Amino acid sequence: MWTWWIYALISAAAAAATAILAKIGVQGVSSNLATALRTVVVLVFAWGIVFATGQHREIPKLGTKPLVFLALSGVGTGVSWLAYFRALQLGPASRVAPIDKLSLALTLVLAAVFLKEVITWKLGLGVALMVAGALLTLSP
Repeated sequence: MWTWWIYALISAAAAAATAILAKIGVQGVSSNLATALRTVVVLVFAWGIVFATGQHREIPKLGTKPLVFLALSGVGTGVSWLAYFRALQLGPASRVAPIDKLSLALTLVLAAVFLKEVITWKLGLGVALMVAGALLTLSP
């Protein structure tokens, strides 16, 4: 059985590829249109997996709380993608992607505040170094 970190590594690899593919794809296309097109692909891909695995049968069992929070998460994803594609249109992928990953530090803070997750000194130091690295990409 695969563990969480294997999926996290797959996510990181896919996100890296996404940055390069999106940078190439957004050339000469409105960043909003590019985001909308990408969203359609994600939508078809995700629903295809849901139906192929039979997980669509779980929909009637969903409560209000998961639906509300998933909808809010979707809004956050939409805002993130729109801003990311615009940033890629305006700047180099090698600088946009590291700045985008500052979300790691923000996630750490939000997880501690809202989810009461414990932030160890190793985790804090690791994230601080990643933030420093991301900020170093800002200078030419």
